[in-house]
Amino acid sequence: MRGYVYLAVSIITEVFGTAMLKLSEGFTVPLPTLGVATAYGLSFYCLSLCLRTVPLSLAYAIWSGIGTALTALLGALVWGELFGPLKIAGLLLIIGGVVLLNSNGKKTAEEPAG
Repeated sequence: MRGYVYLAVSIITEVFGTAMLKLSEGFTVPLPTLGVATAYGLSFYCLSLCLRTVPLSLAYAIWSGIGTALTALLGALVWGELFGPLKIAGLLLIIGGVVLLNSNGKKTAEEPAG
């Protein structure tokens, strides 16, 4: 469970860092630039802690998929970026892919013949 908490913090800080990236205007505005470095550093640190208990393929799929979806929503809500049917369909496909990766089914060890 702790791994997923680290993953959630990693996603939130990555989205915050991406928002700061937009505000940094090519790293010319100091405070948002500091926000980018701090947020991405914390994001990758928490992602590395998450990987102690969560498989890499699953963690990265969730991290990138949810991060992408939240960043797209943030862009639409804060900066008025277009958010049409194709973008919604793309986000649903990303989320669907994450769900499929998550429901891969657990391997069960077969009982040895006795």
